[in-house]
Amino acid sequence: MSNSPVYDKVALIGVGLIGSSMAHAMRRDGVASRIAGYSHRTETLEKARAIGFADSLHDDVTDCVKDADLVVLATPVGAYAVLAEQIAPHLKPGATVTDVGSVKSAVIRDVGPHVPEGVHFIPAHPIAGTEQSGPEAGFAELFDGRWCILTPLPGTDAAALERLKTFWHRLGSDVEVMDARHHDLVLAITSHLPHLIAYNIVGTADDLQAVTKSEVIKYSAGGFRDFTRIAASDPTMWRDVFLNNREAVLEVLGRFSEDLSALQRAIRWGDGEALFNLFTRTRAIRRSIVDAGQDTAAPNFGRSKKPG
Repeated sequence: MSNSPVYDKVALIGVGLIGSSMAHAMRRDGVASRIAGYSHRTETLEKARAIGFADSLHDDVTDCVKDADLVVLATPVGAYAVLAEQIAPHLKPGATVTDVGSVKSAVIRDVGPHVPEGVHFIPAHPIAGTEQSGPEAGFAELFDGRWCILTPLPGTDAAALERLKTFWHRLGSDVEVMDARHHDLVLAITSHLPHLIAYNIVGTADDLQAVTKSEVIKYSAGGFRDFTRIAASDPTMWRDVFLNNREAVLEVLGRFSEDLSALQRAIRWGDGEALFNLFTRTRAIRRSIVDAGQDTAAPNFGRSKKPG
């Protein structure tokens, strides 16, 4: 694989965990000649400037995208429509606009109408992250060995698509191309529903603290600690995810509720065989995830110093 830049200038609209990690990864492998970053928050720009992962930082989004060959929307998805409208007149002909949002149909709905003729629009979703946020949370290895899903629209320019694939490969990702609606359904079960459950469980535990005199926190076992890690994710980002992928989330939530009712019945009636069969089946799923390289079987009791 060539070490020459894939794009001359990349504009990152948002320099939080994902945007800053992209910048670090681009620097690591020389993927871009110039990196520009945007945030409307002065304190965020100051943090990004101190870290030094961008060549230029801007509080005006139109200045950030000027002459950019690749523009990446890396804010919560609820802000995409306004940002797309603002940058549209300033996009370079032949440039590619992409994103990193966890939903794709809503992104196509909100961004697509604003993309001018002669500019390529290829939605994307790197399936990588931590519960941390902000420019200081980013690190170059975030995408290594992780999947990035591209959801191009019909008629997307083949050369522009291949170039974006190469970009994500160079950042360390494996790349898959998928229909946007299918993506949203897959992510509803693998990411969105687990986050919804985590938020709900931790919220219930918080309600119980007054009764248990904080014993919920004092005696937290590994399972609850894992839920609290997930529930510590960016609340703005996840609010926008659920509002913009409501159909798929409600579909899988309905199925989950049915399965939960069946589990409740098995416990009530002492159906040990049903419980054992479910737990055996779910244990096999965990082993498959480890075998696929998407996690490690090494024990981690919340004591790791490494990000992620």
